[in-house]
Amino acid sequence: MGHQHPFRREQLEFHSLTKAHAQEICSWRYPPPYDVFERASWAHQEAAEMDLGDPVVRDGQYLAIVDQHHILCGFAQLFPLSGVLRLGIGLRPDLCGLGLGASLIHRLALEARRRAPGQEIDLEVPAWNVRAIKAYEKAGFHITDTYPLKVGSEWQDIHCMVLNDGE
Repeated sequence: MGHQHPFRREQLEFHSLTKAHAQEICSWRYPPPYDVFERASWAHQEAAEMDLGDPVVRDGQYLAIVDQHHILCGFAQLFPLSGVLRLGIGLRPDLCGLGLGASLIHRLALEARRRAPGQEIDLEVPAWNVRAIKAYEKAGFHITDTYPLKVGSEWQDIHCMVLNDGE
């Protein structure tokens, strides 16, 4: 996909996530152990009307993260739970590990506060994903709970991280 032009993190913006964005996200492949974050194929998601393949979910919960050239760099999810807005974020594989996570999750948390004032803002992260945990801590989140969760075909320990009050 050759998106090798330089960009600055402050040029990344949240936009509506289109069907074309969803199709591209479903094609992203990550090196182990991050491959657990790969999505089912677009054909499967669209046929099953699940996750990104469900236009109501896609429009209501997902945002595209695009650069100044409107090239897809990642996505964000704002998943409503009872009294909680749970955040999710994913970056294009070639952008992982470049230090973009903390500023993006901070900006996403601000958007979540705007959309759900007074609600708790949280996220889930595998306990092994130290890189992401450090980014989330920089953005004002702290671990409040750890529990097993089935991710793909495997059980993993998952941390729930909550945004500090006043962030």
